[in-house]
Amino acid sequence: MILRSNFEPGTTRWAMRRAQWTALGLTPEDMEKPKIAIVNSSSDLASCFSHLDDIVGPLKKAIREAGGIGFEVRTAAPSDAITSAGAAGQYILPSRDLIVGDIEVAAEGALLDGMVCLASCDKTTPAHLMAAGRLNIPTIVVACGYQPSGVFRGEHVDFEDVFLYAGHVASGRMTVSDLAEMSSCAITGPGVCAGMGTANSMHIATEALGMALPGSTPVLANGPRMWQTVAAAGQRIVELINEDIRPRDILLPGAFRNAVTAMLAISGSVNTLKHLQAVAVEAGTDVDVYALFEELAPKVPLLTAVKPNGERRIDEFEAAGGTLGLLRELGPMLDLDQPTVAGPTLGEALAGVDRVDSDVISPLDRPLARHPGIVIVRGTLAPDGGVVKRTVSDDGVHRFTGPAKVYRSREEGIAGIRAGEVRPGQVLVLTGLGLRGSPGMGLTSAFIFALDGAGLGDQVAVVTDGQMSGLVNKGLVVAEVSPEGAVGGPLGLVRDGDVISVDVDTRTIDLEVPEAELAERRAAFPALAAPAGCSWLSVYARTVSPLAQGATLGK
Repeated sequence: MILRSNFEPGTTRWAMRRAQWTALGLTPEDMEKPKIAIVNSSSDLASCFSHLDDIVGPLKKAIREAGGIGFEVRTAAPSDAITSAGAAGQYILPSRDLIVGDIEVAAEGALLDGMVCLASCDKTTPAHLMAAGRLNIPTIVVACGYQPSGVFRGEHVDFEDVFLYAGHVASGRMTVSDLAEMSSCAITGPGVCAGMGTANSMHIATEALGMALPGSTPVLANGPRMWQTVAAAGQRIVELINEDIRPRDILLPGAFRNAVTAMLAISGSVNTLKHLQAVAVEAGTDVDVYALFEELAPKVPLLTAVKPNGERRIDEFEAAGGTLGLLRELGPMLDLDQPTVAGPTLGEALAGVDRVDSDVISPLDRPLARHPGIVIVRGTLAPDGGVVKRTVSDDGVHRFTGPAKVYRSREEGIAGIRAGEVRPGQVLVLTGLGLRGSPGMGLTSAFIFALDGAGLGDQVAVVTDGQMSGLVNKGLVVAEVSPEGAVGGPLGLVRDGDVISVDVDTRTIDLEVPEAELAERRAAFPALAAPAGCSWLSVYARTVSPLAQGATLGK
């Protein structure tokens, strides 16, 4: 085995490295062992990853016992609940690509031999997968678990409830003191949001891709199964290096097909579309994730209803069999020959899995529902597509036609709700919130929950080029419309009173304005100036690619 971390003896960089690592306590024998990055996307800012620092020590120990040397590598650590406070949430998506760069600098700069990535909140998991695809060194992603929930006035409460009811304060349906009391009860330990939001969806997608150890998602943070996975990952990463099994050996087209199938079966977060596409781009895999969602959506039934899709909790999903149990039920629809980081193929990993709790994960022949949980709509308002999330019960509005009411920021829209401008029957347009217009893709979740709090959630439709939290599952919302309004997409040409029609069943969304009129508006539309300066959002706006390319950097 030739390790890239081992340099020719006597060279300058060999001597410098030896001097630095000797000062850290490494022996001459250690210098010859595989050098492994423990990627720790952690900070003290949020409970999402407040437990990750405690994982590093046991993981280092497991790596050393297996014959390797682990080095902790720190990266940016964004939390949707915390990092969204600044710039109207515009830092959230760009932080994903910042993490990828952090990892590249550390792992490539030091020429490390492999990585174990400690994944937690929404953007860390896709960032770790993207870095694995880009660097193509042996990698295991360890999902570090969901947070335990609490009790509020005798009823179960979790972070999703806080997220929802915050929108009710603006409308007077809940007091600030009641919300504060609920907030203090909702989270009783570290970990990601306890719902089928982006974090848990991406943890599950990682296992379906084959980049997490089988049976490791979803998992309670600091629970026994999480610690078992940490120990197993420390052992297995050294074996992966010795066997020279790399991410691009695993991130094949069939792996993405499996992941999309899993996302549709759980009605996962809509954010998984752009994240999985970004992983494919970084791994050099020729696959169109958006096309896969469109192809598979009519075929893959819904097998579970974890909040916010239904009443089941994520801990019940884990106890019922978790991702392995889900994949077992989906077996006939999967590419079972796909390799995994564990060594066996997906089919071999599923061979010993018992039947799951059918009350939580339904059998393939008796699904909860057969309509798609994630729908891509296209039409004159969204030529390149927009995304709609549907619940398992699918009791929401399927068709909606009405006059447009246009807002150009989340705050302007919320102010409009408070001022009574929003009326039943309107199609509310939030434009200018896309990748370049924000820049960074503004979060619209607060606007959606404010509508719900005002009792208007099912009486209007929302169309936006911004993004939603994976926990949003209210009303008829078409998000991530492409091309975005700020670059001259049709959404930016909409004016108050224009008629917009959305039909989820036919997967269409149309702006009923004559093309000649739109051409006049387009000719008068101001060109978007690329922002100057060195700020991260400015750099992002100048370099981000379209959603169809996963919103990766480097147009």
